[in-house]
Amino acid sequence: MRRARWPAYGNNASAFTVLPAAAVAAAAADTEPVYSDAAALGKLIFFDATLSASGKMSCASCHSPSHAYGPPNGLAAQLGGADMHSQGTRAVPSLRYVLNRTPMWSHAQAASLSERLSETDNAPVGGFGWDGRFNHLHDQASFPLFNPNEMANKDPAAVLAKLEQAPYAARFKEVFGQNIFVDRAKAFAQALSAIERFELEDPSFHPYSSKFDYYLDGKLQLTAQELRGKKLFDNPAGGNCASCHIDQMGADGSHPLFTDFNFQALGVPRNPELRANADPKYFDMGLCGPLRTDQSSDSSNCGLFKSVSLRNTATRQVFFHNGRFHSLKDALRFYVQRDTSPAKWYPKDVHGKIDKFNDLPVALRVNVDTTDEPLTRKAGERPVWSEHDIDDVAAFLATLNDGYVLKPKLSH
Repeated sequence: MRRARWPAYGNNASAFTVLPAAAVAAAAADTEPVYSDAAALGKLIFFDATLSASGKMSCASCHSPSHAYGPPNGLAAQLGGADMHSQGTRAVPSLRYVLNRTPMWSHAQAASLSERLSETDNAPVGGFGWDGRFNHLHDQASFPLFNPNEMANKDPAAVLAKLEQAPYAARFKEVFGQNIFVDRAKAFAQALSAIERFELEDPSFHPYSSKFDYYLDGKLQLTAQELRGKKLFDNPAGGNCASCHIDQMGADGSHPLFTDFNFQALGVPRNPELRANADPKYFDMGLCGPLRTDQSSDSSNCGLFKSVSLRNTATRQVFFHNGRFHSLKDALRFYVQRDTSPAKWYPKDVHGKIDKFNDLPVALRVNVDTTDEPLTRKAGERPVWSEHDIDDVAAFLATLNDGYVLKPKLSH
């Protein structure tokens, strides 16, 4: 199984756009963020449900601020479309923390696939979305506007017609020019850019206010259980989680994002909750499609999905790209018991054999990672984690939830 490896983030300024930790901390301390004019407009657009075909869905409907900019419920995929009854095909990822350090490719790099490949094994790295197909935040912002399962607009003209009627239309003209709507392409591009500026400038997208952040700053100690969980998380011969979900500070003192932005094929079981999966010929193959098409010529990339940040993961109700699991502990159990107890996770085929890695076509199941710990085990072997260990790892992951209230030290 090929897994692209890149240096620890925060240490490669030429490849990544980094928001300095000091700037993040200062912004987070302000109760009222100070936005650029474009970002202030972007906030209005982000929360504007009238920009959807249904008039009921905004960006914030799926990326809820009160849920770490992730989904507000445990649905495997959110409902949308013109009638709000169409189901998406993937779980909604959080927008928190993927914004200020995800690799941002230059136009020249984006134009050539070969220049976007890791030198180690030719696997793509970075970008936005489960399959990394967006190189910029404004590109990512455009997708839900037209997705028939989401905001379901027919074309940019439909979005602009609604923008022109929005309560903030006059403000849009003040910021981008009184004649901005004459140039339809420019007006639409500015709207997407405004969303991007809001996501980059609002400190709630990168607050660094978890218990783990305060621990890294030496302001508190983790409990014995949380420290045990971290040790299990880090152990390369055990959970080996930190190999993809980096938890070490950067050389510049920046706090970790708990992702390396690489892609993995974990063999997550097929999810019957997704309506698309009612078609036995339908497969979501990540880098190979159906949403991303530029990687489909290389079958070894099929089934690979982005390693997402684990920050705030303990607050989620849906896990993995297809939303197969609805509790953190079940997701952890699958991770360490996938190979030791496959009958627990996969159905049997027509021949009575366990249909392992059943969410990929048979010919592509060879891409699933079976070489990195703990994904090397055999059926009947002991998992690397016990139930007690899983409790400890879950306790550690809960320290990544933002909004931790730091207790003041008592004076003597």
